[in-house]
Amino acid sequence: MDVLSDALRVLRLTGAVFLDAEFTAPWCILSRSDRPVTQPLPPGGNVIFFHLLTEGRCKARLAAGGEPLEIAAGDVLILPRDADHVMGSDLQLAPRPSEDLVRPATANGLMRIQHGGGGETTRFACGFLICDERLSRPLLEALPRLVRVPVGEGPATAWVRSLMDAGTRETAAARPGGDTVLAKLAELLFVEALRRYIELLPDGRTGWLAGLRDPYVGRALGLMHERPGHPWTVDELGERVGLSRSALAQRFTDLVGQPPMQYLTRWRLTVAAQRLRSERTSLAGIAAESGYDSEAAFNRAFKRELGTTPAAWRRNGGATAPRTLPSR
Repeated sequence: MDVLSDALRVLRLTGAVFLDAEFTAPWCILSRSDRPVTQPLPPGGNVIFFHLLTEGRCKARLAAGGEPLEIAAGDVLILPRDADHVMGSDLQLAPRPSEDLVRPATANGLMRIQHGGGGETTRFACGFLICDERLSRPLLEALPRLVRVPVGEGPATAWVRSLMDAGTRETAAARPGGDTVLAKLAELLFVEALRRYIELLPDGRTGWLAGLRDPYVGRALGLMHERPGHPWTVDELGERVGLSRSALAQRFTDLVGQPPMQYLTRWRLTVAAQRLRSERTSLAGIAAESGYDSEAAFNRAFKRELGTTPAAWRRNGGATAPRTLPSR
């Protein structure tokens, strides 16, 4: 079982490429999570923003502080929780709010920014993805609030750039089905960046993504994702992956941050929540297929994890106050 693909399938990511930016040194901008927006977000919606540098270089850090990251052409900067952040050739400059610099799209193209002092040029394209924060905990919790993914040179970079070019052309053409195409392109860009991030994780790093790469924990995750309703025990998982019960439990907890059975419970409920939104299967049927002996036990676990009952989730998805997204 490809665990990353399985997790992304349940998350049902959507999104788009929406901004083409060009800056010349010196420059510094502030991108805020409360930027002017128009598109509504669904209940529980979380926005993942990303920037792909296609030319030049810059620095980036969270607006709240922290060490700056050096970003170069071919790098992807990801903000898994849409945090306020500062980017620029010189972060000591007073930052300009990015929303003050955005020019409306013309001829059905991308929104644009052109700003700076006339020196070295930096270009990047921006996009976003939407996921339900309540169903994306393993992924979001495994990523820092500001992530630099050095895609580098070679086939991977060519692939990412071709995706972004395709997004730009699709936006400009305004053909039927364009929103769907842009959403898929944004998702492909994000997945490619995630794969590269996993490949570059240093030894000793912990978290769900590090667990995917571990030969034992990764296989245990694969088994649980392949058959989430199976009555797994740590003993059976250990036997299947080639470790003792205690060794697997310790290794899994050290890497993923929670014991195997706790992870399995959360994943079962995540899958169940997605099915409640997309299927007509009865609550009792979903409860049984999620590994619960009774609907009552399923209801209790679901409410404890997601804050509402399965029936209420099915009706309204645990609706919260709506959020909005950048308009293209």
